[in-house]
Parts: sequence; structure tokens; C-alpha cells
Amino acid sequence: MTEFNWTPEELQKIVEENSVVLFMKGTPEAPQCGFSNRASSIVSQLGVPFASVNVLSDPRARNALRDWSGFPTMPQLFIGGKLVGGSDIALELFQSGELQTLAASANDNA
Repeated sequence: MTEFNWTPEELQKIVEENSVVLFMKGTPEAPQCGFSNRASSIVSQLGVPFASVNVLSDPRARNALRDWSGFPTMPQLFIGGKLVGGSDIALELFQSGELQTLAASANDNA
């Protein structure tokens, strides 16, 4: 995303326009931390399209995202416009099958 200003409105638009969004350090192809690697691996296994946003692309990104979402850590996974959480929460929900249900439902409603 070029010319991204990390405003609450821009962040909201990304989340609304994509049924599954992962804000992460790096990209799914080249994650830059273990937690982002785990989260992108989990999301990839859901079998639904997802958007990823590299929060290392701009020094303002992490603080802007934290302020907007109210969630302190990276990565941050959003499904159906709602914050799911970070990699630990995503893993727990994946293991229980709840994440697959959330993703499928959000993708059906997109």
C-alpha cells in the first residue's frame, strides 16, 4: 500500500474490505518474527483468501494499529471485521476448530 497514512479510517477500511486480515511483521512469504510466522501459517491453513499488512513497512504502523485496535501486540488477526487476537489466540481457536468456522462464515458473508 503506497501512501498509507495509518489513520483509523484507513485501518477500518482495510478490515471492512477484507473478510480476513492479518496485520503482521513481514509478509506471509517472509515473516519477520516467530509469532507472525505462526499466525500466517495458521491463517494459510484456513483455506480462505486473506489480506496481510506488513506493519514493518512504516515506523508509524505498529503504534497506529495498537491505538486503533486496543490490542497491544503483533500480529493482529481480524475476521469478519472483528479483532480475533494474536498468534496464541489464533492457535487456540484453530486447534478447537472455532477459527475455521469464523473464517468460513466471514468469507460466506463477504
